Amino acid sequence: MQRSAINAALLRATETLERWHWSLPAWGYWTAADFASHPEASAYLRAHQLGWDVTDFGSNRFAECGLVLFCLRNGIVDVEGERTYAEKLLFVEEGQVTPTHRHAAKMEDIINRAGGDLVIEFAATDADGNLTEDVTVPVDGLPHRLAAWEPLILEPGQSVTIRTGLYHRFYGRKGGGPVLVGEVSQVNDDNSDNFFLEPIGRFAAIEEDEPPLRPLWNEGVS
Repeated sequence: MQRSAINAALLRATETLERWHWSLPAWGYWTAADFASHPEASAYLRAHQLGWDVTDFGSNRFAECGLVLFCLRNGIVDVEGERTYAEKLLFVEEGQVTPTHRHAAKMEDIINRAGGDLVIEFAATDADGNLTEDVTVPVDGLPHRLAAWEPLILEPGQSVTIRTGLYHRFYGRKGGGPVLVGEVSQVNDDNSDNFFLEPIGRFAAIEEDEPPLRPLWNEGVS
């Protein structure tokens, strides 16, 4: 993924935040120079996987298969005294798919915070790992039964709880505009707790065609 495309995605995400009156911590606006001048804070942010994350999941088709995220708070798995929870913002474009995946460790709530409609599709597995016919998920706390891969449409303000191990994929409904999504979950580790149904990557391989607007948390800062 070209750095210029990452920078453009970050600008769109910032515009979305401004439109819906969301503000980030000060370090959400830091440049590489800012990170370099705050080494202790930078080390803490990287260790906790906090900050910006832009990925095309190795697809080279970011508009069709990609996601922008910002991690606001997080702990470190199995470290005593750390947070046991995490919070993210997700910036989902119309028709832009986050591919089918599950988490072995974390349960999460996905909340449509503002914008268009968010479409989520689910598939459960049995004890042998085979996909089952249907699934029940809590929508705003109330059970909602769906067939496998049946679209669940979350309008702004609605949320769904995704239990550990449940396959899911999501995208913005076409015609509805971009979606600002919240994620509240158990502690998150993007290095080890994303299991995709198809063999794809979690992070983008970056082609440096221009300087970075904002460093991504998984890059580190020299």
